[in-house]
Amino acid sequence: MISEPSRYYAVELQALPSRIGQVRRIVSAHLRHWQLDALIDHAVLGVTELLTNVHRHARPDKRCTVEIELLLDRLTVSVRDHDPRIPQAVGCPDPLDAFEGGEGYDELATSGRGLAIVGALSESWGVRPCGADGKVVWFTLAAPPPAVPVETRSYAVYGTTAQGPFREYAPFPGVPLSAPAEPAPAPALEPALAPAPAVATARLVPAGRAG
Repeated sequence: MISEPSRYYAVELQALPSRIGQVRRIVSAHLRHWQLDALIDHAVLGVTELLTNVHRHARPDKRCTVEIELLLDRLTVSVRDHDPRIPQAVGCPDPLDAFEGGEGYDELATSGRGLAIVGALSESWGVRPCGADGKVVWFTLAAPPPAVPVETRSYAVYGTTAQGPFREYAPFPGVPLSAPAEPAPAPALEPALAPAPAVATARLVPAGRAG
């Protein structure tokens, strides 16, 4: 039983040098969209080799179909053409010498380096005859495990109807948590100071001017 849906894409084309570059960009974009960036280099190099073989050897025409499919933890890349002849892998001392970083690697090159390099970079590969209708050459790559999603947590929002997180502080006894807080009484005002009593002042009268 398959518990995860597959992802599939197919494109038909003429295996011409100008079209091979376009297909490489299309494959890269789909793998990036599927979050399979780690497989882009090997998948693009493998599909370039298969398309170049069609361009150089397929008869009577260069029409072909490129398919990529992600099923569970395997990515399958295949190229179907209309030539029923089965290709043979030609061995070389180190087929990955032409891979990125190796001697003679050219990202824009369309000259094939054979099925030996496809076998070296892939987990498995093979040819499926389709009778007089042609053949399918395919290879698989192990897909990395999906990234672990970041754990998200939900936090409770405490209000007046729920007990807060500080359980050591108990509510006032006899007052329910849901009861609205009573307004605090207004502070008592100090009584205003009474005015000081008037003090009579005596006026001095000069001697001899009584009355």
